[in-house]
Amino acid sequence: MTSAVQSAERAIDALRRGHPVQVTDGEAAITVLAIELADPESLAAFEGGARANVLLTDKRAAFLGLGNQLAAAGMQAVLIERTPWLDLDTARAVADPVLDLATPMKGPFRSLPPGRIERAGRAALSLAKHAGLLPALFVIEGGAADDVVATADIEHFAETGALKLVSRARLPIKVHEKTEIVAFRLPGGPEHLALLIGDPYGTTPLVRLHSSCLTGDLLGSLKCDCGDQLHAALHAIAESGGGILLYLQQEGRGIGLINKLRAYALQDQGFDTVDANLRLGFEIDEREFALAANMLKALGFGTIRLLTNNPAKVAGLEAEGITVAERLPLKAGEGAHNEAYLRTKRDRTGHML
Repeated sequence: MTSAVQSAERAIDALRRGHPVQVTDGEAAITVLAIELADPESLAAFEGGARANVLLTDKRAAFLGLGNQLAAAGMQAVLIERTPWLDLDTARAVADPVLDLATPMKGPFRSLPPGRIERAGRAALSLAKHAGLLPALFVIEGGAADDVVATADIEHFAETGALKLVSRARLPIKVHEKTEIVAFRLPGGPEHLALLIGDPYGTTPLVRLHSSCLTGDLLGSLKCDCGDQLHAALHAIAESGGGILLYLQQEGRGIGLINKLRAYALQDQGFDTVDANLRLGFEIDEREFALAANMLKALGFGTIRLLTNNPAKVAGLEAEGITVAERLPLKAGEGAHNEAYLRTKRDRTGHML
């Protein structure tokens, strides 16, 4: 018998491969296809004799001018009627805001009331996010697909209660030879790491939550401060005598590497990091702080000192039962190339810089 997690995993994999997926919600059902992966053949096979509409998040719909349409008001999943002019190339431009300047003449759009497929639509967009895709889908009410997933299975997929500690080992590092690395895994998800540096159990530990940043951590990107913050945090924890660095696979504030690169392209067009995420159809921050809280609980920590400039991290951990006894600032990585990025963090997301 297929479990809820397995069902969601298979649907994510199918969507990522460019295959259609059916999302069921009781008697209601929709079949979806990722717009960014569709080609003329796959779209024709998907539609059959029907004509697929377009499903977007409310964030992307707002930038397309749908915020004042009654059918879109208050909807997290916005259904757009696919008129004859809305062909595959135009649908790609609707889905991907990086193409907005190249194809500015789009619309007018007409939103449709989602009716009984609203919940399934929200779940389908969430599925696309889990797959690392743009949350923009071709959609047919009903339809058929080899891969079928229930809305409830998608909703439960991201819950962090099933987090498991899967491995741990000694790992001497440059800042402190007495370091242990601990690996955690969520069913169907990536691995997340904890570095226990020095003696974190001897006092209230200094903790840093660090979201993975391939471009900053490994490639030395100057567009962000991530790599410098990572190494500064390691040194600060070592100098404090003991603490923990959680290395979380939540690239680009949880939108994934490819979408983060799309956000970079939007920044090159003049948009800041907040508007870039929103234009892509994501929330400003898609990260899940319950993940970090459950990792800390599994390691035996309920009270910490947190190394962060972001009050949302303090609030997020405390909402999940972790006591933050003290917040300590982290200053590192400021430069000419990321001045606007840091200003946006200060002015629009409340970072205390």
